[in-house]
Amino acid sequence: MAAPSALAFDPWDPAFLADPYPAYAELRARGRVHYFEPTNQWLVPHHADVSALLRDRRLGRTYQHRFSHEDFGRTAPPAEHEPFHVLNDHGMLDLEPPDHTRIRRLVSKAFTPRTVERLKPYVRELAGELVSGLVEAGGGDLLTDVAEPLPVAVIAEMLGIPESDRAQLRPWSADICGMYELNPSEDTATKAVRASVEFSEYLLELIAARRKEPGDDLISGLIAAYDEGDRLTEQEMISTAVLLLNAGHEATVNATVNGWWALFRNPGQLAALRAEHSLIPAAIEELMRYDTPLQLFERWVLDDIEIDGTTIPRGAEIAMLFGSANHDPEVFQNPGHLDLTRKDNPHISFSAGIHYCIGAPLARIELAASMTALLQQAPTLRLAAEPERKPNFVIRGLEGLRVELG
Repeated sequence: MAAPSALAFDPWDPAFLADPYPAYAELRARGRVHYFEPTNQWLVPHHADVSALLRDRRLGRTYQHRFSHEDFGRTAPPAEHEPFHVLNDHGMLDLEPPDHTRIRRLVSKAFTPRTVERLKPYVRELAGELVSGLVEAGGGDLLTDVAEPLPVAVIAEMLGIPESDRAQLRPWSADICGMYELNPSEDTATKAVRASVEFSEYLLELIAARRKEPGDDLISGLIAAYDEGDRLTEQEMISTAVLLLNAGHEATVNATVNGWWALFRNPGQLAALRAEHSLIPAAIEELMRYDTPLQLFERWVLDDIEIDGTTIPRGAEIAMLFGSANHDPEVFQNPGHLDLTRKDNPHISFSAGIHYCIGAPLARIELAASMTALLQQAPTLRLAAEPERKPNFVIRGLEGLRVELG
């Protein structure tokens, strides 16, 4: 078992962030698990292991359903960070059964396939309007002009957030998501706490308004969700709404810009897609695999586990490398090659097991809508300037993607 510090794995190095996939190949070649001292985590790079561990109940997104911080050998977060942790820890992504089971069941009653399907015309219309604006301007920033406004507006529409309030959502989300990076700074924590307080206060008022006057929106649905004597608490509703926004648009925004950046770098594949729009569903899956928006997903070890002869003790943290798993040659033939016709594509970009992304169907609808609109209305779209990579590892994206019409 090699120490990753001796390898090319360095999640703070701009060269690594630009292209982490060679370092992942080195990790996979060196073994199935590696201790990474800078974050005190065990890195798991292989697809088979990541896929199995996502379903392994000896691991958890939290440990507080079984242990105190002291029992688990961990230090409680600083008191001044509490607003962020209250918000985060009541969302189903960071809960384990039985709380996760109860909340996901109740949320599923409001966030139904029918709810998602009903949004399709709105998503397509909005995507078309956003792309029309880009075309009329002769180009622009694909990130700010199309990729960001589409999923934010869709989630806001679904939650019932008035248009006049939507400008606040993206900054709040960005500040909160900063805490999901490795070893976040105190400045990042301060911003996340402030955004958590402001967003929570806003949603409290919105929930109170929907209690008085229910509407045909998800907040009203969450209030009404009822099953076997259970209802969501106010905090669970707030945390669910924030999770749906954060997870629901961060992945879609970054999948859009990462995907188009990959297409511009693979002109043969882009030409094939332009010639045959029926490739869009397969293209979305391949682009999600090829440059994964969420590179790493963490789990706590609740009971000792063994990987390839290495015992990982209770209290440790495992970092599953989604980006590496999605490039594992044991599963994907020629993984470094972008192939929009790839048939067998069991990527894990939406996770797996009980924490499989509840919003995956909506994300696919949004990605298909924007891609269709761009292919139809801007068939000569091309890169206008080399993009800058965001200085983030866990949530992988670009600072912007300047495009123009050819």
